Amino acid sequence: MTVEMVEISENLRRALHHLGLTDYEIKVYIALLESGDSTASKLSEVADVPYSKIYEVLENLEKKGWIGTEGGRPARYYPKSPLTALEASRIRIERELREYEEIVLSELLPIYEGRGFRERHDIWILRGEENILARIKNLLSNCEKELLVAAPFLTKNLLVTFLPHITYITSNGGHVKILVSGEVNYSMVKKLNEVAEVRFKEQMFGGGIIADSREVILLLGEEERGISFAIWSEHVGLAKFAKNYFEYLWREAESPDKE
Repeated sequence: MTVEMVEISENLRRALHHLGLTDYEIKVYIALLESGDSTASKLSEVADVPYSKIYEVLENLEKKGWIGTEGGRPARYYPKSPLTALEASRIRIERELREYEEIVLSELLPIYEGRGFRERHDIWILRGEENILARIKNLLSNCEKELLVAAPFLTKNLLVTFLPHITYITSNGGHVKILVSGEVNYSMVKKLNEVAEVRFKEQMFGGGIIADSREVILLLGEEERGISFAIWSEHVGLAKFAKNYFEYLWREAESPDKE
């Protein structure tokens, strides 16, 4: 007869699968967390794992760093801390990744280079405010740690697009810097300054948005007409160039309290 265990969430199950645990291994580890150290036969019963499989499952869990064994007759198994188990999994996954990288690079890179291929990067030309705002939203959704925005003109549509994403990024420990011109509406600046670091800079030649130093949108247009033209790219070199230029402008800019 099996003992009913606490049901785990689908998110947790998916995460454990990605870390290399099978359904049986998940069941056994959860059973050990709930009941403490136990024998193989008892775990087979509690976790509802066939007895013919239980020793294989326990051996795999021990190899992966999720459980330990205490000698005796019969042997008893105990759960390791999730922190310890995750660290063991990280080391194992990184070691396996390095091995896979060596195999792939040694066998496939010579073929790629031998054919004379050149690296291709996506660079899109965007026209129309609706299309540009859609791409901006996608960039903002992908941004996790650092968002840099140069906005020589700031429309209401842009502000509405930015605010929720900026709030989310900063609330999760990310950093947001925004450059605006002195002509931008004060109420807009005030709203932005509540969730990001804002500075004023005159004579910006176009605007841009850089996400995590890997994705960039260059904005062109006029304040009266809104954004009419943009260039999007995930070329790391272009994103780095744009970031360096932004940092140069940032050092020359002034904080709102200086106005």
